[in-house]
Amino acid sequence: MRKKNHICLLIGLLIIILIAVGIYLAKTHNTGLVKQSKEAAVYQDGNLSYCTIINGNRFQVYKTGQWEDMLIKGVNIGMARPGTWPGEAAISESEYYRWFKYIGEMGANAIRVYTLHPPEFYKALYLYNRQAEEPLYLFHGVWIEEENLEKTLDAYLPENTLPFDEEMQRIVDVIHGQASVKARRGHAAGEYTYDISPYVMGWIIGIEWFPHMVENTNIKHPQDKPYSGRFFHTKESSAFENWLAQRMDHLITYEFEKYGWQRPVSFTNWPSTDLLTHPAEPLDMEDLVGINPNHIYRSDEMKCGYFASYHVYPYYPDFLNYEEKYLNYKDHRGQKNNYAAYLHELRKAHDMPVLIAEFGVPSSRGMTHENPYGRNQGRLSEKDQGRINADLFEDIVRQNYMGGLLFSWQDEWFKRTWNTMELDNPDRRPYWSNQQTSEQHFGLLSFETHKLPLDGKKAKYLETGISPLYQSDKKSNQLLQAVYMEQDESYIYFRIEFNEQQGLLSSENIKTMILMDTIKGQGNQNLPGNIKIRCETGIDFAIDISSKPEENRIWVDSYYDPFYYQYGYQMKYLNEQDALSKNSGVYHPIRLVLCRPLMIPSTGQKVPFSYYETGVLNKGNGSPFSDNYDSLADYIISQEENALELRIPWQLLNFKDPGQKEVLGDLWQGDLASSQKILGIRVAVLTQQGEKVYTFPTAQQDQINVQDMAVFTWENWDVPQYKERLKQSYYIMKDVFKKF
Repeated sequence: MRKKNHICLLIGLLIIILIAVGIYLAKTHNTGLVKQSKEAAVYQDGNLSYCTIINGNRFQVYKTGQWEDMLIKGVNIGMARPGTWPGEAAISESEYYRWFKYIGEMGANAIRVYTLHPPEFYKALYLYNRQAEEPLYLFHGVWIEEENLEKTLDAYLPENTLPFDEEMQRIVDVIHGQASVKARRGHAAGEYTYDISPYVMGWIIGIEWFPHMVENTNIKHPQDKPYSGRFFHTKESSAFENWLAQRMDHLITYEFEKYGWQRPVSFTNWPSTDLLTHPAEPLDMEDLVGINPNHIYRSDEMKCGYFASYHVYPYYPDFLNYEEKYLNYKDHRGQKNNYAAYLHELRKAHDMPVLIAEFGVPSSRGMTHENPYGRNQGRLSEKDQGRINADLFEDIVRQNYMGGLLFSWQDEWFKRTWNTMELDNPDRRPYWSNQQTSEQHFGLLSFETHKLPLDGKKAKYLETGISPLYQSDKKSNQLLQAVYMEQDESYIYFRIEFNEQQGLLSSENIKTMILMDTIKGQGNQNLPGNIKIRCETGIDFAIDISSKPEENRIWVDSYYDPFYYQYGYQMKYLNEQDALSKNSGVYHPIRLVLCRPLMIPSTGQKVPFSYYETGVLNKGNGSPFSDNYDSLADYIISQEENALELRIPWQLLNFKDPGQKEVLGDLWQGDLASSQKILGIRVAVLTQQGEKVYTFPTAQQDQINVQDMAVFTWENWDVPQYKERLKQSYYIMKDVFKKF
């Protein structure tokens, strides 16, 4: 009988264990099994808890009963993925968890967020850190509504200060797992029940402050007395510096009084409001006013420390590129380096340690700013991006900073840049990837369809069931055999197949031209160059490919050239006068502006209007699955398959939103804001061999008729399709992070 009781007892215990395991698995099924649950180390100092402090010039974390120095090696994580705006807070728990694994495997030890994320973020971080060999520490930001600050130009107004203070309290409750956040438009919300406070390394509050707002706040409060609070006080400070000290004091006080916790704190700053003067800065706003962290002091009760944090990039503001002492500064490599020069001067000006909270360059096709030493904002391959980011991080470490947080982890399709923002539909940015907008491509993680990698191989067209737009009889004497077209959220694709004549595509006297009619009632009936063929319909764009790479580019009808309209006609920076009428017979290269005319105050140097030809086409292998992958490749020639493949970014063809087939309208009737919806693109292809021209599909040799042009069209989309891919730059940063 006792034996049976023992058996029943064992069975009962087994059932209890199985139920417990089931509950445990149910809790973790979205993020994978937790291998080993680890408690975070927390230091107790009487009634005060903390896990990180600042000691000398380093963050220290509490581990296994002692404090350990930590050089910050991290990334910034945004709030959006393709198809969503940041305010939608649409990133899932599984996405966050997967990203944390990638970031940890890269050798990073920290991440930063700017604002409140959805509950899934905090749960995923908690679960990841409980099983990771080394946890990811978090720098948490507190966002302030930028629009109202710029509208009112006074930080002290209650409509600015009170919501900011409330947001601080809200986020403190969130990281301690004790918040129920109601839905608010443009903000994350939900039940926050996971306590990640032992992994929050520090606070970085606020945004890149608008200089006119800072200046006006100081002017409106000239008698503002130095601030004296429990944890912070000021000396010789401006009104805005006093306001920042109050905000940090409010944050630290709230967390201490409610939870008995402290952690290091800072506020966001950037070169436009740094504490230095910049004699070479040509724009008044970029050297208008400074915010000096040295004017803010911590009290003895602030145990964990206070640090300065800056967003610093190598190409902007302009003083970085024109200050002679920066241009002539030699770094630890013995090379001229304006970025290291600025870092050196900035670090020397601070009485406290400094973190570079943003740095990096984008792997975009389009470029927005140039750096004299090639560290540009864009027109960089993924390898270029990785190499430059690695060098920037090394500069940061060599100049005695606490470390750096790379901008950014993921590409952000909703972003804009000043030289492309008037060419797209601002309400539709998250739904397609604009390769011309540099701000969208700072990430180490890319989002792509992987549908048609640019590798010259036909198999991908056959596998996806894509039929040719044109196909000739094999017995014909046409040089061209078939034309395929396809599209995705980033590009429009072409595959042009030629006959089997050996060496045809390497011949110096062969030229291929793709002709496109995108908008009705416009376009040139003549073609670029000396090709004596007229088009019954007007041609808006001509893609020109020959065996000479320097000749390969896209031409735009001069009447449909937004660059000329804006900078030639409106701003009078160009002398061209050939775009004022339709069907002028003139084509323009496709260009992007880089800099408007400037004058350098310190030297009197006049910097002319500058731009570059972005329609030049780059030859290379555009397949990320190939060993010789070049992310900037526009076309590839396959001698084995007698084929030419191209991928053309949508904006080069004046698309404002390819998902809805929306293109730029008649500039001269409705300016850059004009747009219209189209049904598709009329397409013809011709090949010129010596003096002989073959048009495809028309048989005529002197004219291309409308009925002979095929129409390429596609299904509209609102929800973009994409897959994640770690860029080449990820692996380069993985190597450099593991060196330090």
